[in-house]
Amino acid sequence: MPLSPILMQPAYRYGAMTPWGGTRLSDLYGRALPDSRTGESLEVSAIAGLNSRDSDGTPLSELVNKYGKLLVGTKVRGEFPLLLKLIDAKERLSVQVHPDDAYASRNEGKLGKTEAWVILHALPGAELIYGIVPGVNRETLRRASEQGAQVEPLLRRVPVKAGDAFYIPAGTVHAIGAGIVLYEIQQSSDVTYRFYDWERRDRHGNKRALHLVKALDVTKFGEELQPIVPLAVPVDRGTGQRERLFDTGYFLTDRYQDCTDVLLPADPRRFSMLTALSETTLRQPDGKVTVLPAGQTMLLPALGDDLLATGGSFLVSAPQIKD
Repeated sequence: MPLSPILMQPAYRYGAMTPWGGTRLSDLYGRALPDSRTGESLEVSAIAGLNSRDSDGTPLSELVNKYGKLLVGTKVRGEFPLLLKLIDAKERLSVQVHPDDAYASRNEGKLGKTEAWVILHALPGAELIYGIVPGVNRETLRRASEQGAQVEPLLRRVPVKAGDAFYIPAGTVHAIGAGIVLYEIQQSSDVTYRFYDWERRDRHGNKRALHLVKALDVTKFGEELQPIVPLAVPVDRGTGQRERLFDTGYFLTDRYQDCTDVLLPADPRRFSMLTALSETTLRQPDGKVTVLPAGQTMLLPALGDDLLATGGSFLVSAPQIKD
């Protein structure tokens, strides 16, 4: 029997864990937040201590253990591979970088972290740190980072607006700027090395820990990434627009807009995750209808039903697989 779609209840990172967070996830999506500084909603997460849960309160890791390949798919191996977040940056995040799989495994015993962002809301003038300026080498970056604010002129700033998409492979120096709410799809990893935190201090006067040696170890130089240009993809059935935003070694993400009864076929090889950006209706073959409000995420099992989706805007991400 096919598994039903799973409405996910997020875990949150907030307070001292996300001193840059705010209340926009409540303002935009009606969330009951745990703190006025809530920075991350982990929509689909198997991270230890930060599992998202189904409507009965069962953690994702337990659901994976219970259903195995029926949930994750025949081609998904090892630990649950992806982490999906909504992020509210009331203030700018630290300047940071993530390691690749080899470095993270060797030094942290974890997966590396390649990620990607879709900007959902952005205040006028909002920007990202997206790499370092051309011509900066390792030694220049090291000296500047050791001086704190001296690193700021070396950071590449990119203005953003709602709808923009950015790919952040491991080794890319980056930071989310103030006034941005975004969708983040990434490898299931929490390994982050901070270069700089804008001289921010907590209420006790303490700065956040930096990780300059490891950050320099994993930073890639000489790459100037550009915002993603979406690729039009036909819908399988029904009417609407479908765009491929990300097609990476770790995940795929499609954006659907103005859709009526668009077919979302189950894929026995892999699960997928649907996040409603506006109210979205999902219809199962037995006639059951689920209405997702904006900001809600549903986990679609590999051995599930084909669904018909109707909505103004939603995102679907899935793990990349190799046949």
